[in-house]
Amino acid sequence: MLFSFPLMAAVQEISGRIGRVTGYGLAGNLRRHYPPALLYGAVALLMVANTLNLGADLGAMGAALQLIVGGSDHLYAVLFGLFCAGLEIFLPYHRYVGVLKWLTLSLFAYVAVAFVVHVPWADIAWLALVPGLGSGPGALVSVVAVFGTTISPYLFFWQAGQEVEEIHDHRGTRALRRQMKNAPRELRRIRIDTYLGMAFSNLIGLFILVAAGATLHKAGVTDIQTSAQAAEALRPIAGPLAETVFALGVVGTGLLAVPVLAGSGAYAIGEALKWRIGLDRRPREAKAFYATIAVATAIGAGLNFTAIDPIKALFWCAVLNGIVAVPIMFVMMDMARRAKIMGRLTASRALLAVGWLATVVMVIMVAAMFVTSFLGD
Repeated sequence: MLFSFPLMAAVQEISGRIGRVTGYGLAGNLRRHYPPALLYGAVALLMVANTLNLGADLGAMGAALQLIVGGSDHLYAVLFGLFCAGLEIFLPYHRYVGVLKWLTLSLFAYVAVAFVVHVPWADIAWLALVPGLGSGPGALVSVVAVFGTTISPYLFFWQAGQEVEEIHDHRGTRALRRQMKNAPRELRRIRIDTYLGMAFSNLIGLFILVAAGATLHKAGVTDIQTSAQAAEALRPIAGPLAETVFALGVVGTGLLAVPVLAGSGAYAIGEALKWRIGLDRRPREAKAFYATIAVATAIGAGLNFTAIDPIKALFWCAVLNGIVAVPIMFVMMDMARRAKIMGRLTASRALLAVGWLATVVMVIMVAAMFVTSFLGD
């Protein structure tokens, strides 16, 4: 978690810079400057990963709600899908995201747990600085999953797309390469916003790991099969409300994540095919764009009627994201350094160095995972 923070922050900053500087998202820049095969290959990989991730998130939300009200988790997954798609299509994202984000405060319960139960903080500090990867193919798969859930392709496309939408939503605002006077302020905003957001993300992730380790793992639970098992990590602080607090966290983060997953895919396809795109547009102004969101969400919800377990699906979607991120990161690094694309606002050597380091680390981890899995078989 400690070492992934600068890597994920640098990659996200680069994606935001690409959108703000060029006025096009990642797919738009791929279409303008790279071979069509690369464009359609990247978009196809993104859509496969996003749709599976959508299904896993909706399934986890349905299972979490089932914990506290009973009933059918499949039905709840479909209802959550309809609700998320309806909000995204008929309401501007910025209007409701400010309300939904308050549900994620329930995640701070994991922080409270870490200070209530006995935690060997000295050991954790040492292992944060000198992490052990464990042995066997399963250990490397878990590492790829951690990277894939923090350095995720859908976040690249989403952040670049949102920066482009900001340009279109403010009259008189243009891409930074054509409005250089605003560059210092906007690039500083992107950096501060990205690094603060990623810092809180990793911090909460670290406390979730600590809380689960000090409760579930200590009790001998090392293979989470259900949402009810996962909720037990909150028992020391929430008591009989553990399942409710857990469900609020899963549903709250899911309500934020599902629109991002569906939206980032729609941005990519829309730019690739030159559609009118944007979450602030009315449905009749961007019919194909919103239809893509609806179809992706419907397919994701439908996946929950298979035998796929939502908890395991979340894990394996993180692994898939780690794999898919590799080729997209290579293209992003190339975009960020090319003056033909970025004008005079190419990424600094320091930022590119960290971005390339993140790319190399992802390549090594994914390659090692495949090699050890093959040898293990």
